[in-house]
Amino acid sequence: MKEDNTRLYAALEEYSRTGAYPFHMPGHKRTSWWTDARLPYGIDITEITGFDDLHHPCGIIRGCMERAAALYGSESSYILVNGSTCGILAAVSSVVHRGDSVIAARNCHKAVYNACALSELNVRYIYPDADPVGVCKSITPESVCAALSECPSAKAVIVTSPTYEGVISDIKGIAAVCRSCGAALIVDAAHGAHLPFCTFGEIGDPVRGGADIVIESLHKTLPALTQTAVAHINGGLVSRERFEKYLGVFETSSPSYVLLASVGECLAFLENRGSAFEEYEKRLGEFSERIGGLRSLRVLCHGGDGGHGFFSFDKGKLVISTARAGITGVELARRLRGEYSLELEMSYPTYALAMTSVCDGEDAFVRLADALLEIDKTLAPSEPIPFPPQLPRPKCVRMTNAELDALPDTELTRSIAAKGRYISRRCIYAYPPGIPVVLPGEIIGAEEFDYIEALRRSGVRVEGV
Repeated sequence: MKEDNTRLYAALEEYSRTGAYPFHMPGHKRTSWWTDARLPYGIDITEITGFDDLHHPCGIIRGCMERAAALYGSESSYILVNGSTCGILAAVSSVVHRGDSVIAARNCHKAVYNACALSELNVRYIYPDADPVGVCKSITPESVCAALSECPSAKAVIVTSPTYEGVISDIKGIAAVCRSCGAALIVDAAHGAHLPFCTFGEIGDPVRGGADIVIESLHKTLPALTQTAVAHINGGLVSRERFEKYLGVFETSSPSYVLLASVGECLAFLENRGSAFEEYEKRLGEFSERIGGLRSLRVLCHGGDGGHGFFSFDKGKLVISTARAGITGVELARRLRGEYSLELEMSYPTYALAMTSVCDGEDAFVRLADALLEIDKTLAPSEPIPFPPQLPRPKCVRMTNAELDALPDTELTRSIAAKGRYISRRCIYAYPPGIPVVLPGEIIGAEEFDYIEALRRSGVRVEGV
């Protein structure tokens, strides 16, 4: 086999034609005679000679990691095949010890809180403000500075930027605050792997903005297979050795070479992207102009919409507000699915989210814009939908994981009398986006109860209840 340090897929294809017989995993033995499914069995291998090892890379996978670092401007990059989740778990674990203190934005993905729970950390939360639609605004350097003043022993600050809805924070400013206090800055940028290549994303680029660890999901906004992601490390606050140790804990010891090859192909696309992102931004601009006639619906930061107070915004996230349209985001998503065969990423009581990428063609944007304009004609401007825009701020009972597990089983009822009576054993969250309303050890009080019920009444899927 000819070693190719730039194209793992090409090497796998070449190897599949050599006639070498696999007396090793996987059990399908690189054949598909037993199924009609057109899956890439022929290139699905294990760690055999010549194909490197994800956990001890020194050849073709090492070359892939170096290409990622060059593209994103990081000192060290790591390929992930268990999604951003394993990167977040490893990132938090690598900068803390059991019982340490950290600061976390409360609109982070549940993986962040799982990481904190595993090390039984003391967490001081930053609650971001929300705009009237219910979308959390940017985390500010000032709020981070205030949190660090109240908790100067914090080993790390953890924020999400961009958020699920595309809201970008001032990472450069936050990084400067963290640096002055000696706290590591971890940025969950799972939804922002495309931003360094877009003009509207450069201002919030967390890698070049000075974050110590950044985790990005390639599969969310770039042409890569599901579960593929990348983690970047900069500076001297984070031990590469500890990070690699915890990747070994949280990431599979049998990584898929199909997924790894997908990462390589995605990086090759970015290296040879030409005008792809320029054309993508042009299509977004044309979409923005096309929806200018919306009366009841509106799309955040598009079609003349503005005034949300975000530091910056990912224009590739089309957040369609239904707050004043007389329908919920869930109902809008249902109409787009049933009447126009358009499946959105997620829906919430007051908005729905269409996630776009560089792979969306002009026809896709025209189709969505025309569908929204048609639906909008059937609606009339109305009073805001009664839904609390701000996330609740539940009180916490300090308990260890073992104490939480030992709590008796109870059932959350719809009775008003139940308000304030329960300590949650589980994470309760709407999925998507996976942002906790209540965390284990927190009290389900009146505010939390009403928020959860409002989600459920609108048709949003709530996990943990």
